[in-house]
Amino acid sequence: MVNPPLCPHTEPFEIDGERFSAEEILRVLGPHLTEARKRRIHEVVASRTYAVVPVLEGLYDFGNVNAVLRSAEALGCQAAHVIELMAKFKKANRVSQGAEKWLDIQRWEATGACVGHLRNLGYRIVATHAETGRLIDEVAFDVPTAIFFGNEHEGITPELAETADTCIRLPMLGFTQSYNISVAAALTLYHVYRDRLARLGRHSDLGPVEMVRLQAVYYRRSLDAADQILLQSRQQR
Repeated sequence: MVNPPLCPHTEPFEIDGERFSAEEILRVLGPHLTEARKRRIHEVVASRTYAVVPVLEGLYDFGNVNAVLRSAEALGCQAAHVIELMAKFKKANRVSQGAEKWLDIQRWEATGACVGHLRNLGYRIVATHAETGRLIDEVAFDVPTAIFFGNEHEGITPELAETADTCIRLPMLGFTQSYNISVAAALTLYHVYRDRLARLGRHSDLGPVEMVRLQAVYYRRSLDAADQILLQSRQQR
């Protein structure tokens, strides 16, 4: 069985019934971006990975959600999932400010559906558990892995603890019983980044086609009027 591709962006990109290739998007929108901005997009895309996906299960605090997503984006993760078990999240239109512009964020209302989706894509399910998890140093991160972080008070749900392929924990050397969730996520994702560099020689894993598609996505996200510019380019032919 061949797993589906991890990158969700496919061609053609459809905008108001018009279809655009990634190359056309780059060509049309390129003149509207500074050279510095285009270089930065190219650098970021070259460092991106879909093989490491943080998943937030039932967090209470919007600030913690935003902090984890910022850390994930800064450490090269391109996708993230948010399981909104709390009512206030289900009523919200946005789960973060800033990071969501650059990440592919998918929202869920139930843990089981999220786990099933990620397993179908070929991800190993790893959950953080401060008491029963294996030390993070004992786990290799050279395969596609979805890392679940539980909420600020109870941690991961019993459902997730039972269905995860493995649980991990960070070393705790002091009297403190747990890390703040945003700190725990940052430490975990940085460890994964270092582990992948040591084992694979790289953290990023996008192929040439995926990189061009993601550049096109970022060009569109960098310009407020991007879609209008693209549609007007068709009318001017």
